Amino acid sequence: METIRKIDMHAHVSAYPTLTPKSRYNGETYPSAEQLIAMYDKLDIEYGVLLPINCPTSMLFTSTPESYKVIADEHPDRFVWFCNVDPRQMDNTPNADLSYLLMHYKNLGARGLGELTPNMYADDPFMDNLFHHLEECDMPVLFHISPFLGHQYGIVDDLHLPRLEKMIKKHPRLKFIGHSQPFWAEISADLKEEERNGYPQGKVTDGTLARLLRTYDNLYCDYSAGSGMNSMRRDPEYAAKFMEEFQDRLMWGCDICAPSNTHPFEFRDFMDGMRASGAISETVYYKIARGNAEKLLKL
Repeated sequence: METIRKIDMHAHVSAYPTLTPKSRYNGETYPSAEQLIAMYDKLDIEYGVLLPINCPTSMLFTSTPESYKVIADEHPDRFVWFCNVDPRQMDNTPNADLSYLLMHYKNLGARGLGELTPNMYADDPFMDNLFHHLEECDMPVLFHISPFLGHQYGIVDDLHLPRLEKMIKKHPRLKFIGHSQPFWAEISADLKEEERNGYPQGKVTDGTLARLLRTYDNLYCDYSAGSGMNSMRRDPEYAAKFMEEFQDRLMWGCDICAPSNTHPFEFRDFMDGMRASGAISETVYYKIARGNAEKLLKL
């Protein structure tokens, strides 16, 4: 089979690896740009979308849009970048003119906003205001869902994502790109509250994600991290049907947070196996691997 060089929709790097605090759990930091490129070469990834995280909620360190633009400019054949604007920036009111900041970054080359992680309800007035300005500026948003307030990062929603649905419906011109355990766990209708922040197993029956994707054409999905991979590997037969039906709104992603991460290789092998067996078509594979990201981000 012909090698299809992929686009990583979900990339993080450390702009200053020697200065960045190391994780208390594995003693590592985000990879440097050079380390990530070396992993990309092994994974047949042409380039990645750099996602700064500027909200300190439950984070060891933050990253700035400015630093990620510099890295993308240093490696123009391997990275593009998103900006990040906290909904409380500027005036700390739900009426702040966030378009001022968003257009500043867009004019510098930002393709969207993400990863959006403030630990606030998805339909909080501050969030609603940010989504409004993203819609006005024609910039997609990639977000992380959290199951609760406190000791978490990510915008907060309840079981079956009613708050997110409210925002998707209210802002029909804004492209929402979903990610995280509580997002991907909604692939199955039998999801329980206590399973939302984990990796549920077992056969899948059409859940909230399928319903939302069928109802709203401005919702997209980012397959990154263990959560995206688990949603497919837990039931490959359903995964093939899901990828076929929603082939125009699913995008490859890695979410490599340390040089030792192995999940992108496992997901690559799973997807390549689906392609080789004929479970998914060449067209579906290509769209997920790079075609949808190219179209959405006008690459």
